[in-house]
Amino acid sequence: FDLMAVAADLDEIEKVNANYILMANLQQALTSGTQTNKTPVYDSDGSAEVHNYEN
Repeated sequence: FDLMAVAADLDEIEKVNANYILMANLQQALTSGTQTNKTPVYDSDGSAEVHNYEN
């Protein structure tokens, strides 16, 4: 059981998930037209969306 390989795999999965979320948010922004003041804001490590919208 290679713990380092598992850790590397998890890191890669997190990167793919983050990219998927960013692409989904970009697609939503491109198709909604009302997204200008509701841009997603992420934690410094990019792991979680922070709902800190300014109106």
